[in-house]
Amino acid sequence: MQIEQFLMDDTIESQSNMIPLMADDDEVPLECNDGDTLPVLPLRNMVLFPQVVMPVNVGRKKSLRIVREVYQKEGELFVGTQIDATVEDPKKPDLWQIGTIARIVRILEMPDGTTTVILQGKKRATMGECVSEIPYMTARIHILEEKVPEDDNRVFTALVEALKELAIRIIKGSGSIPDEATFAIRNIEQPVAMINFICTNFSISLEDKLKLLQTNDVNKRGYMLLDLLTKESQLLEIKAAIQSKARMGMDQQQREYYLQQQMKTIQEELGSGEDQEVKAIKEKAAGKKWDDKVKEVFEKELAKLERMPNSAPEYSIQLNYLETVVNLPWNEYTKDNFDLKKAQKILDRDHFGLEKVKERIIEHLAVLKLKGDMKSPIICLYGPPGVGKTSLGKSIAETLNRKYIRMSLGGLHDEAEIRGHRRTYIGAMPGRIIQNINKAGSSNPVFVLDEIDKMSNDFKGDPSSALLEVLDPEQNNAFHDNFLDIDFDLSKVLFIATANNIGSISQPLLDRMELIEVNGYIAEEKIEIATRHLIPKQMEAHGIAKGKCKISKAAVREIIEKYTRESGVRELDRVIAKIMRKVAKAIANDENYVANIKPEELKEYLGTSRYEHDVYDISGYYGVVTGLAWTSVGGEILYIETSTHKDKGAKLTLTGNLGDVMKESAMLALEYAKSHAAELGIDPADMEEQSVHVHVPEGAIPKDGPSAGIAILTSLVSSFTKKKVKERLAMTGEITLRGKLLPVGGIKEKVLAAKRAGIKEIILCVDNKKDIEDITPEYLKGLTFHFVRDMQEAVRIAIP
Repeated sequence: MQIEQFLMDDTIESQSNMIPLMADDDEVPLECNDGDTLPVLPLRNMVLFPQVVMPVNVGRKKSLRIVREVYQKEGELFVGTQIDATVEDPKKPDLWQIGTIARIVRILEMPDGTTTVILQGKKRATMGECVSEIPYMTARIHILEEKVPEDDNRVFTALVEALKELAIRIIKGSGSIPDEATFAIRNIEQPVAMINFICTNFSISLEDKLKLLQTNDVNKRGYMLLDLLTKESQLLEIKAAIQSKARMGMDQQQREYYLQQQMKTIQEELGSGEDQEVKAIKEKAAGKKWDDKVKEVFEKELAKLERMPNSAPEYSIQLNYLETVVNLPWNEYTKDNFDLKKAQKILDRDHFGLEKVKERIIEHLAVLKLKGDMKSPIICLYGPPGVGKTSLGKSIAETLNRKYIRMSLGGLHDEAEIRGHRRTYIGAMPGRIIQNINKAGSSNPVFVLDEIDKMSNDFKGDPSSALLEVLDPEQNNAFHDNFLDIDFDLSKVLFIATANNIGSISQPLLDRMELIEVNGYIAEEKIEIATRHLIPKQMEAHGIAKGKCKISKAAVREIIEKYTRESGVRELDRVIAKIMRKVAKAIANDENYVANIKPEELKEYLGTSRYEHDVYDISGYYGVVTGLAWTSVGGEILYIETSTHKDKGAKLTLTGNLGDVMKESAMLALEYAKSHAAELGIDPADMEEQSVHVHVPEGAIPKDGPSAGIAILTSLVSSFTKKKVKERLAMTGEITLRGKLLPVGGIKEKVLAAKRAGIKEIILCVDNKKDIEDITPEYLKGLTFHFVRDMQEAVRIAIP
């Protein structure tokens, strides 16, 4: 058989006859014998198989000389493949040792000056020793015989048919192999010739072609070729599937784009023009005072939105982002009020007491007035509940003429609540800091971070760590929200944090805040707060006209002492509301009713009193001393009782639900008394023979702290000496083994509790004198203070 193919170049086609792709016979006869010397023609990236005709471009001088001489003699040559295609003058080690003996069918001189040689493979062979390299390489050739299956071998016949089908499928799917190859494969009758034809013309790697050429068994070569073609077919199927999907996606995008263009045209015809939402965003953006960087990001994101079809899932996310950006008050500030007198009046009107906080705010205003601009401080107000920490923020906002924001941090455990979510998440939104700034519409509001000590952390992050950037004056001028992804300036915001217990706040966060303690109110302050604020507020809330209800100051004091027990005024406000409800009921029944409430009438409105404050009642007893304690609801007096009795083994017994620190104070006092028995007027023999029992009444209430140390020592001395303690005297202070008296806290509350109980004299450490100076003098009338440095001096004053 003969299959013919024309070269693609029209010039060559016109000057040449038809050139066969395959040899006429299955076995092409050789003119050379095994061991003969043949010229060696090196090929780059090509492998010639027997019975296959292949065109080769020849450009090297040595190669041109070989082909012309061999063609002229009508001889044969050895065709080998270069190991490295970049070598210009290859030697024997630069060639693969296996190749093909070939004859030259024709030499074609091309119009562009190049030479094309048509080679026809005859027999596989290996290259032996190199005989000569001048003028070109010649070598001894050893012919390789092939093992060909019998003609009636059905398995081999099936293999050849499978190769044909697979090859035709690849030709149809690849698009790079000419369709004429399908015709050639269908008409090749010799199985070996067909296998060699496929090996030569299909896209198989150079290494794989060489392996196929090396295989002597044609059957094995067929199976190897089947495996390679199967992989090629699978690869083509995958590529086809990918191209199909890409084409479908492109078609869908083109369709959507076409429909979008149609929609825009329709909108323009109807007069609506561009998307109303986009138009509104552009109008808002025109009046913004943002800097170049923010403007650049905004315009980039807006352009992305305009290119996006409305039906795209990302459209709503992008629109939401741009609306957030354009609604934020970039560089928009309210003008501060610098009238210091008016500011002081507003603070005094809304809050009684809290002098330190008011003074700090007035100082801040004064600096702003003189300097014009400054980084706002981060203030943390801490103290017991109900003392007005949160409401103070609203008064400060009114004082400064700024917008007011309150954000509760109680129970917050997700870092994203502060920093926001990234836009890649479904339902992403900015953090609550940016959300509240957006609501305020100003970049310099008063921002109250309420209950900052109630935050927690879990697997979603630590919000207190996220707050570090917010509350650091050196960093918050470039606060980074994950959703916004643009730095926002928080340096002009006046942050006010509130907390009940600063012990639960992390140290790095505490370090960034200015701590101001807000103490609980004393009874006198509560009376003023109730008279000025709470009673008028509750009268208005319950619809009671002015003059229809009056509560005397004596009645208010009775309410504070017998119906409430707290540091703040929250419970007091609730009790007053309870009275107002009963007054409102009476007025509703009788419009002429006027309530004038005195202490003795409180039982009618509030029932039996819930609390009884301690009154001094220990005169006439030895071994009993009045101590002073601080609690979360204010100060209290505390009795320390000591009794002694003879026992075989002296021991110390402590009762009254005492904590570890208070127990240690009792042991310390006893050891000091034993060491200084003579100086304290105690018989040392008594201390060795008697057991001591120290008790603090109200055993159901836990008690702890070091401040009862001096009271326990005085109680021990009184019990051992059988001398009574001076009447209406109280004391507080921590003791040491050296005999020193140390200062303690809560002095203001303790002193006022002592005054309420009828105490006339108080013994304190000399270092607590500064705390007494901070108390309003009118609250100290009728009290005498003894400031001492050592314990023995305190005992001498207490036991004359």
